[in-house]
Amino acid sequence: MRRHFIPTSISIFLASTAMPAFAQTADAEEQAFEGEIIVTAQKREERLVDVPVTLSAVSGARLNELGVSDLDELANYIPGLNIQEQSANNPGVVIRGITSDSGSAQQAARVTLYYNGVDISRSRGSYQDIYDIERIEVIKGPQATLFGTASAVGAISIISARPEPGFSGSLTGGIGNFDQRQLGGHLNIGSDSVAARVAFAFKRRDGYVDNLAPNQDDLNGQNQLGVRGSLRFTPTDALTADLILTYDRQRNPGTAFVSRALPTASGPGDPFGDAFLGGSPRSLQDLYQEELGLTRDVYDVSYTVNYEFAANWAITMVNDYRKFDSLEVFDADGSAAWYLEFTELAKGDQFNHETRFAYTDAKFRGSFGFNFFHEDSIQNVPFSSNERVFLACATSTPATRAQCVAPNGTVPAQALPAVPYSSVFENQGRNDSYSMFADGTWIPTPKLEITAGARVLIEKRRSGFFARVPRSALTGGASLIPGQVDTAGQTFRTEDSFAAVLPRFNLLYRFSDDFNGYATVSKGRRSATVQLGARATASGPVANFTPVLAENVWNYEVGLKGASGMFSGSIGAYYLTYDNFQVSVVLPNGTTQTQSAGTATNKGVEAELTIKPTSWLSLFGNVGYIDGGIDDKPTIAANFRGAKFRLQPEVQAAGGFTIDAPLGNVTFFATPSVTYRSKIFFEIPNNDLISQDAVTLVNVNAGFRFGQDRFEISAFARNLFNEDYLLDAGNTGGAFGIPSFIPAEPRLYGIRIGAKF
Repeated sequence: MRRHFIPTSISIFLASTAMPAFAQTADAEEQAFEGEIIVTAQKREERLVDVPVTLSAVSGARLNELGVSDLDELANYIPGLNIQEQSANNPGVVIRGITSDSGSAQQAARVTLYYNGVDISRSRGSYQDIYDIERIEVIKGPQATLFGTASAVGAISIISARPEPGFSGSLTGGIGNFDQRQLGGHLNIGSDSVAARVAFAFKRRDGYVDNLAPNQDDLNGQNQLGVRGSLRFTPTDALTADLILTYDRQRNPGTAFVSRALPTASGPGDPFGDAFLGGSPRSLQDLYQEELGLTRDVYDVSYTVNYEFAANWAITMVNDYRKFDSLEVFDADGSAAWYLEFTELAKGDQFNHETRFAYTDAKFRGSFGFNFFHEDSIQNVPFSSNERVFLACATSTPATRAQCVAPNGTVPAQALPAVPYSSVFENQGRNDSYSMFADGTWIPTPKLEITAGARVLIEKRRSGFFARVPRSALTGGASLIPGQVDTAGQTFRTEDSFAAVLPRFNLLYRFSDDFNGYATVSKGRRSATVQLGARATASGPVANFTPVLAENVWNYEVGLKGASGMFSGSIGAYYLTYDNFQVSVVLPNGTTQTQSAGTATNKGVEAELTIKPTSWLSLFGNVGYIDGGIDDKPTIAANFRGAKFRLQPEVQAAGGFTIDAPLGNVTFFATPSVTYRSKIFFEIPNNDLISQDAVTLVNVNAGFRFGQDRFEISAFARNLFNEDYLLDAGNTGGAFGIPSFIPAEPRLYGIRIGAKF
């Protein structure tokens, strides 16, 4: 991995890899500080301080201040949120220690990602670049009546900037180490009745892991483009219609799955050193793409109408179609060996419709409606190997690793005539959910609000599976990878239907206009998994149906939020209990299976604080503490018993300050920050060898605005002190006894300039 030096004299100007446009206005800063920021977590506009759930909201302007341009960076500043981004094809979203990252088309999500009011939670289609953003809301705890059944532990709602009257625009560009190139901006034009907005962001960066393979690019790079077009029609004050079209594209080089056990020409395997990931010589033929890397396209069209048809009544209709097509080729053994070469091809179509009626008066607020959600997706996984290499590596032990990869990085078996082998399996999911929901808030006094609601759900889940698994030419066995079963040209199918009622109850008490207490009880559910594979019998292959019951969670929390003088903040405590807690386990044949680990418990505290002693200075800090995991009970399988949740830090914290100080005709701004995350495990069952110790990172963002704040020049850095730490470990290679490790970003820095008009 390349190392780069930053002169101390410019370090105070450096920030994260974001490409922000301009810092927020003084009015927006004052609004956010006083807890007056307007959010729509409960499907109506209200002050953040008045929402009776644990909620963090970050405006687009605040994202710019922090230098955040991606969701994984945002997670550093939200207690209880952790986002692991192996690649845009494989994001792991964690709320309060619970992960949603399965790529299987047969498994449901736990954490809802909402984009402009629409569920985009299917893992391989969920990554969404964040640019020209109005705000992002992170809602903790089950919110079935608000964000659907996928919000078993919470939801992340991304709201893009809407068109507005008038003419405006911005353009920002940047360069940095690893040949970073960044360009983005927006153009807005419109009147009071019709307005349009176009925004885009292009980000390119070389890989930060040197790949010694002559036929491949360096690893963990970035090449992506996002474009969004929005049209707003407001013929009257009572009617608003929004049409939003979004295209998201990635052409990223390969992910650095690096082996510690297998050496390279540079020396022993080192996740923070060089890699030799050459992929398969038959990559185009067997794996659909010639080189390692990600080719991904996402198309999204949404149409939303809000109509206030009576004095106290409004109706909102949301329609959306989303299509994703991603293909990622990866070298799972993390070495020069033509051993474990895979592709994941994921495709899906989603359609969502929701109609919601809302009523409001001085004593009662309520909403009710219905939702239909349909998705049709596949996960296709081809495999390529050299049988000679596979057998040498699969039968090696730590004492005989040299028969797989020699100490000088060569592969002895690859000197012999190759015996190519390829196979493929595919799981399919076709899911429909129909639901009705209702929420009501009674306001008996100005100080007290009592909310109750429920969603009634009916879902039909259909699963399919096929596999092409040739016999081994060298061993004559049924397959090269033990346990893989050929379906003899058949696609096995099964289906099941489910129903559930998911309630929530909230209490809000106003101690004053700006200081509130709240309590919440809510139920969440991760859908049952209609898990289908294949097994061999004497008469031939048959369907192997191993259903996994729905995961149910009850959430109990209390909290305080408010503002007084220069102080603004919140604190909340929660307790969650799980039945049929679902875990994803990598099997020895390289496939992933969902299993029930029994019961689990999770409890913790989250707090956020902002102090603004002057108009040009604000200090911020947050902390989250989690004590959660699978219960330690005799009834739970020994390998799961007492395990901590995957990607769950016990303590997560961030702090820093923002300066926005006028100096004559120039404004100086800076936001340095420090983030801390305690030890995490990458797998269940837990293994200290597959974990990451505590990590502390420093990010800084600073620069100058001038020309009446129309122009900006700044510099940025992320991971300022170049800390070595792991993004993930274990992975597919771990199922074959050689876990791979993905290094996280090293120090990234650069400069940018921008203008607005």
